[in-house]
Amino acid sequence: MIFVERLRSFHRRSFIAIASAIMFGLAVTTPSASTDIDGRHGHHHRDHSWIASWAASPQAPFPGGLSMTGFTDQTLRQIVFTSLGGAFVRVRFTNEFSDRPLNIGAAQVAIAAPNGAIEAGSERALTFGGQSSITIVPNAQVVSDPAPLQVPDTGALAVDIYAPGSTGPVTWHSVGLHTTYISSVGNHVGEPLLPTSSTIQSYFFLKSVEVQATDKTGVVVAFGDSITDGPGSTPDASNTYPNQLARLLAASHGRLKMAALNQGLAGNRVLASFVGGGQNAQARFDRDVLSQPGVTHLIVLIGLNDIFFTGGMAADQVIAGQKQLIIRAHAQGIKVFGGTLTPVRVTGILEADRQTINEWIRTSGEYDAVIDFDAAIRDPNNPTIILPAYNSGDNIHPNDAGYEAMAQAAYAVLRRDLN
Repeated sequence: MIFVERLRSFHRRSFIAIASAIMFGLAVTTPSASTDIDGRHGHHHRDHSWIASWAASPQAPFPGGLSMTGFTDQTLRQIVFTSLGGAFVRVRFTNEFSDRPLNIGAAQVAIAAPNGAIEAGSERALTFGGQSSITIVPNAQVVSDPAPLQVPDTGALAVDIYAPGSTGPVTWHSVGLHTTYISSVGNHVGEPLLPTSSTIQSYFFLKSVEVQATDKTGVVVAFGDSITDGPGSTPDASNTYPNQLARLLAASHGRLKMAALNQGLAGNRVLASFVGGGQNAQARFDRDVLSQPGVTHLIVLIGLNDIFFTGGMAADQVIAGQKQLIIRAHAQGIKVFGGTLTPVRVTGILEADRQTINEWIRTSGEYDAVIDFDAAIRDPNNPTIILPAYNSGDNIHPNDAGYEAMAQAAYAVLRRDLN
């Protein structure tokens, strides 16, 4: 009986192998062979990797406003800043913070032109398993099929999304710093200029944009709170510190030619979650850092909101939380750089906690390297404040020049590490 069963098993396996070979032979000889089972166009794609070129940390909707009311039979055109380019692109859409399905009736990607326009001839319809529409179930995400498009380094893409029904409360990223164009009623995907009914500087439904990369391309994730997210920088200019770091890296050669992702989240904390600041850093770490394709390096700049805006989270608790991020990143082979906390014009115990955390970052040896953002933008004559030339005006967030100084500090450390 044992022999008979083994013989039957052998025949079953042989039949499956032969059938698979026959099916594969048919697939490579028919006109539809240009699309693989995973949506890739042409067999040469099987040997290429994908990296994230742009990303934004998803958030739950706020209690009021557009993220709560959502969209009904409308088209959105959203502008994203690509850090590294490639010949093929795909987009991840998210419905992670919704309790209802999200219907995408049509989607497109194109090279962005000024004032919400798109470059003629660059339009590429996005498909999902070969279909032009898709429904994203609650708490989930989807990735489009690859589309052939020469995506530029440090350029701008326009992503169109048509929501045919009523979305209800939506997954979004509140601090977009690029104009999102919202249409009047109807499907306007791909139109040279959207018939715009309103604009806002937030992202909706977008999680990341990925491009094909060379084998040696790396990705650095800038992970933090609003100082990483970028308030205080000029809107529509892509001048956050991760954006400016991306320009420095894209202009480099060899291993330094890396993608840079901005995974900052305004109001975010290491240990505490709340609606305005999204999931705490430890809760969103796998999603925003470890799951990003191609990530090799991580910059951690977070803790100010814990100690200054929550009634005084003790410095040792913030340090313990940062240690957990280091351990989890190292387990995935990611190098982790610690960013010192920047000044926010306070004194007393809160400033003492900031200094305690910074001293630990600089001297503990827990991080693979240290990026001294504090030293890069503080006033040397009054180290509790941002240098006036770098201050956006709120005494917390840098301006474009301040973010440039932070980017230069980060680039210098990456250059030492990779050269």
